[in-house]
Amino acid sequence: MENPKYELIIEAQDMVGQLYGLLGTATATILIDDKNDHSPEFTKKEFQATVEEGAVGVIVNLTVEDKDDPTTGAWRAAYTIINGNPGQSFEIHTNPQNNEGMLSVVKPLDYEISAFHTLLIKVENEDPLVPDVTYGPSSTATVHITVLDVNEGPVFYPDPMMVTRQENISVGSVLLTVNATDPDSLQHQTIRYSVYKDPAGWLNINPINGTVDTTAVLDRESPFVHNSVYTALFLAIDSGDPPATGTGTLLITLEDVNDNAPFIYPTAAEVCDDAKNLSVVILGASDKDLHPNTDPFKFEIYKQAVPDKVWKVSKINNTHALVSLLQNLNKANYQLPIMVTDSGKPPMTNVTDLRVQVCSCKNSKVDCNAAGALHFSLTSVLLISLFSLVSESKLELAPILSLNAVRM
Repeated sequence: MENPKYELIIEAQDMVGQLYGLLGTATATILIDDKNDHSPEFTKKEFQATVEEGAVGVIVNLTVEDKDDPTTGAWRAAYTIINGNPGQSFEIHTNPQNNEGMLSVVKPLDYEISAFHTLLIKVENEDPLVPDVTYGPSSTATVHITVLDVNEGPVFYPDPMMVTRQENISVGSVLLTVNATDPDSLQHQTIRYSVYKDPAGWLNINPINGTVDTTAVLDRESPFVHNSVYTALFLAIDSGDPPATGTGTLLITLEDVNDNAPFIYPTAAEVCDDAKNLSVVILGASDKDLHPNTDPFKFEIYKQAVPDKVWKVSKINNTHALVSLLQNLNKANYQLPIMVTDSGKPPMTNVTDLRVQVCSCKNSKVDCNAAGALHFSLTSVLLISLFSLVSESKLELAPILSLNAVRM
């Protein structure tokens, strides 16, 4: 809409307007600028709105009238909530297309805290009013908001729930009793519990009182346990129509128990029947448990199975030992039972057969890859002994490595 305008034709005549005087005309165009001389007024004094608890978004559009030019700031409305919004749960913005006030919920409302809200809204223009015009009672309106009750899911407290237990507790042990409350306090609903996610199938929950107990032996070394923590999820379901569900997380920290025997590696070795160096192989040991239930490991020959004095096991460090011969053996395959024991209380022991193949290496003809195996064993002995020495004496590593490299 264009601003209204007036066109005037102005005539000028000389000779004081005598008939024989000369005449001239000109056109004057006058544009009328709109001033904010009309205050905006609500179309009604009260507005009604309803909203479900927990919902957000626009709940009502407030309408106003303004007689000023719609293309100017004298017409455009600016809304303000002046009362009833202490928690800043509501906001109002102007729709630029029709000048309506869009009242929105920006923080979910709780029916159990307050089922009704009353807001006092003021509307003004972007441009100031002219001095002789003021905002009157029609520039304010009241909005009555009714909050509708919605069945909310029960809430676990605390969440997550955390307990610490030894990994080998007996089946049927009670871990805890979960606690979930229903936010719908005015509905007096009952709650039932169930297992939602129990990856290893270790747990059971009483559907009435929420007591959680074990249905299997808890194992810290299980693939379902991460960083010694087992995670399970439970549901709390209320009796609403329809029922609502809440989810709670249980974190079980499993303390390590010495329930895994150590094992050795490798379990096979080769050596020449006429070897000058009688070293056979370096054995390492590992354990699935945690300290102090792992190393230092103790390596021994299982004497009951090997009564003769042919083999020797020497400690290198806390996790490795050297198997060597006390004399050359004839070409054959031998089974050497190695017993390894961890440092747990009580300790656990494992006996594993080390398969040793004694090969004929005469005349540079080797009928098994004994030379390679022996070279690896000798190099490994030197390196592991070296690192053990550095670890115990805190010597500088570079000079020692250089020295041994020259000797080798």
